Amino acid sequence: MVSVPDFLLRHRVRIEPYLGESAYGPRYGDPIEDIPALVAEAVRMVRAPDGREVTSTAQVITAPGLTCPPGSRLTLPGGRVTTALTVAHHTAPGLPVPACMEVSCE
Repeated sequence: MVSVPDFLLRHRVRIEPYLGESAYGPRYGDPIEDIPALVAEAVRMVRAPDGREVTSTAQVITAPGLTCPPGSRLTLPGGRVTTALTVAHHTAPGLPVPACMEVSCE
């Protein structure tokens, strides 16, 4: 399977993977710095894991295999901190289309 080419991933983002809830609120893993990505700040409607329709204001494309469950914190190139709403893994086995991961953010 071919991954999305690095030269297309022009931005850099920071991800703090969501680990779950604790008595003090959400818990996050160690930050993953300087992740190559392609960021599109556009408004789209997406369906959250609980079934609600929510507004996504940024979409982040990365190489496949990144640890970023819904609820993770992302710092976008402009410094805005946002939360991952949904994560989609795009693959097309047998086709000459690159695999990637798309994270829709608040």
